[in-house]
Amino acid sequence: MMLKSKIHHARVTARDLNYIGSIFIDEALLEKANILPYEKVEVINVSNGNRWETYAGAAQKGSGIVSVNGGGARLCYEGDLLIILAYEMTERLDEKPTMIRVDHNNHFVEYLS
Repeated sequence: MMLKSKIHHARVTARDLNYIGSIFIDEALLEKANILPYEKVEVINVSNGNRWETYAGAAQKGSGIVSVNGGGARLCYEGDLLIILAYEMTERLDEKPTMIRVDHNNHFVEYLS
């Protein structure tokens, strides 16, 4: 199991405890980070140390939305910083993951090496 994708320091823009689950992420960020809608992701809350797994959902492209839903909404607050990770089973151990950094409005800044 190897790291495939990473979105570094995404900021929570909304929480919805009553939604059935997932984390909605600006579609432009999903594309840049090589994460597919419905793909399993691990979410790490840098602001408080909470970690959980869920699946990615696509929010409006270019919106900067990172909305945590369902049970995950209890693990964060609006404004918290998240690291969002996706993994894959692979035998190509020399393959580098796609890792991106975003700004405080959740817009792409750069690829990380």
